[in-house]
Amino acid sequence: MRWQTIKYFFREAKTSLRRNSVLSIATATTISICVFILGIAVLLYMNSGQVIQKLESDVEIVAFLEDDLTTYQTEELQQTLKKNPAVLSVTFVSKDEALARLENKMGEYDLLESMEGSNPLNDSLEIKATNPREVGELAAAVEKMKGVGKVRYGQDLVQKLFSATHWVRILSVVIVVFLGMAAVFLVATTTRLTIFSRRKEIYIMKLVGATNRFIRFPFFLEGMALSVSGTLFALVFLGLGYFYMIENVQPALAFLPMITDINVLIKMGLGLTLAGMALGVIGTFISLNKFLDV
Repeated sequence: MRWQTIKYFFREAKTSLRRNSVLSIATATTISICVFILGIAVLLYMNSGQVIQKLESDVEIVAFLEDDLTTYQTEELQQTLKKNPAVLSVTFVSKDEALARLENKMGEYDLLESMEGSNPLNDSLEIKATNPREVGELAAAVEKMKGVGKVRYGQDLVQKLFSATHWVRILSVVIVVFLGMAAVFLVATTTRLTIFSRRKEIYIMKLVGATNRFIRFPFFLEGMALSVSGTLFALVFLGLGYFYMIENVQPALAFLPMITDINVLIKMGLGLTLAGMALGVIGTFISLNKFLDV
């Protein structure tokens, strides 16, 4: 492709944007709204994923040790567990520490007085699995180990948690895909109005022998320019809104961790920019094909 031809394409795109300023603004606004809504959906998906990961990582096995287990046997048991690739971490909790935790939870109620100074609790090991979804299998294996009495990990609650998080992940993906498809449809519809206003120009170019590629290129440049401007506009408002939530809402919802890693957010912004450009190009391609069939 010659340099003069490329200059012609850019000049035509610039002229068209200026000549059809109202429709151009409408298209850019549509893209901006679509990217903004899509960005909200992506942020919800990413943050819900982080919350789910946090909930799953909090799942742990509590293995209560037998009363007659010696210190050496306890340490040996911990070392055996730590060598297991399915085990992420092992924490020893003495019976006195367990009682102190229980007292803190009970508040003002004098627990020691009701127990008449005795401590009926057992030493225990708090075990976290490398893969939280395999906690059931790991708990069964731990329970069979010598020196372990009972094992607790809230089986019913864990199963309900994993079932819920599984469906939340699927629903999040479905929502993002649906919004992406809706965005393509809206952009294609708006772009079709712009191209419709220039249909006679397209027909004349076809009649004098212009190739489809020659006709398409300026429209693609217009679509990309409008996409980038609309996307950047959306990202500004999305960023301002998100950082406002981090500063003012996150402190009140400390139990729901939000993504604050600037590198992750920059990558998401670049992804949305590419998505916005794709929306413009795909919308232009879909809308233009009808008018190229002369």
